[in-house]
Amino acid sequence: MKKTVLIIVAIAASFCFGFAFNTIITKQAAEPTETKRVTGIGGIFFKCKDPKKMREWYQTHLGINTGQYGAVFEWHQGADSTKKGFTQWTAFKETTKYFEPSAKDYMINYRVENMDVLVELLKKEGVTIADTVETASYGKFLHIMDLEGNKVELWEPNDAEYDKLGKQMGSKTTK
Repeated sequence: MKKTVLIIVAIAASFCFGFAFNTIITKQAAEPTETKRVTGIGGIFFKCKDPKKMREWYQTHLGINTGQYGAVFEWHQGADSTKKGFTQWTAFKETTKYFEPSAKDYMINYRVENMDVLVELLKKEGVTIADTVETASYGKFLHIMDLEGNKVELWEPNDAEYDKLGKQMGSKTTK
């Protein structure tokens, strides 16, 4: 009889403990997680008089592997070192309109996660959205304007596709 009561008490205690643990876990999982915003630098773009000569100068003097579209820096992601990441470096002709409406001679591209959620947050915060999300095989892109009128490019990368595209084009990365 004592064994039966002891077993029933142990089962009831286990059930209560499991129920309490499940409630705690479920509440934590149900709480919204903070949306990641910028996760790194996706690219650095600048204007110059002669992009071809500028690419050659950087290749000759700094050893950057440049090509028609600039240079790509390859690195491995901190959260998962088996995954590659990329940062684009591009010299644009000084007459490019790509940076408009900004009058600045540079533009920075930031890597982001979950573009759609981030865009909604930025809209709610009153950030000027310069265009609509553009999707390519290697990621999603959007331009915003910062407080001083600098155009900022946001990129939700698909690094695996970006890597494939670079290989198809015969591009060499700088590591």
